[in-house]
Amino acid sequence: MFLAVDVGNTHVVLGLYNKDKLVKSWRLASNRERTEDEMAVLIENLLNLEGEKIKGIQNMAIASVVPAITETFCRLSKKYLNIKPMLIQAGEDYGMPILMESPQEVGADRIINGIAGYETYGGPLIIVDFGTANTFDCISAKGEYLGGVISAGINISMEALFHKAAKLPRIDLVLPEHALGKNTKESIQAGVFYGFAGQVDGIVKRLWQEIGSQTNVVATGGLADMLFGVSETINIIDPLLTINGLNLLWQRKQNQK
Repeated sequence: MFLAVDVGNTHVVLGLYNKDKLVKSWRLASNRERTEDEMAVLIENLLNLEGEKIKGIQNMAIASVVPAITETFCRLSKKYLNIKPMLIQAGEDYGMPILMESPQEVGADRIINGIAGYETYGGPLIIVDFGTANTFDCISAKGEYLGGVISAGINISMEALFHKAAKLPRIDLVLPEHALGKNTKESIQAGVFYGFAGQVDGIVKRLWQEIGSQTNVVATGGLADMLFGVSETINIIDPLLTINGLNLLWQRKQNQK
């Protein structure tokens, strides 16, 4: 069995694979204080629910933007699995040309998204990843990483709103029926959903102008399903794009041996 680990600032997404088949995926809170022993117990319990054991994990690949959690998984793999995980790192060659001024600045998750998106949907392509930050990654028809956009994510924006506006209540992220809110809760929800949908559409349309053609727009990340259908430009939703990309890279590595 193969374990794909996508570590973000807000969530850790795990994907358990049997070759190219996804068996199960899980989304955990990113906790920098969690030890390798605690993480091992947590993973063991999740696997038990599927009739699997942690010792059945023979290989692991990690894409991470949180070094502390990366180290936790590296210690876990050594202590409990006796394996060395494959670490996806910026600046290394994974078969996709990075046409940036400083290729080493492109995060591991964005590289994986680009590779998985192009392999799955072809190019040209724009991938929108909704996470702690919202990222827009542009892939050419030739499979080149052209560049992208980074903006504040939905959760960060909401936290800033509640922190700075003391009288505004915390709300659940639920799509309102109308853009015209009839109370404070509906007004905030409308601002979040239609505001971010408008941001996505505005950025995508500007990127289309610079790329020179309209492309497929793939949404991924924990909040992707919330904006799908609200945005005018997103036409594909793939919440597990990153972990599928990790499995894809691992399988390629095995086939090269």
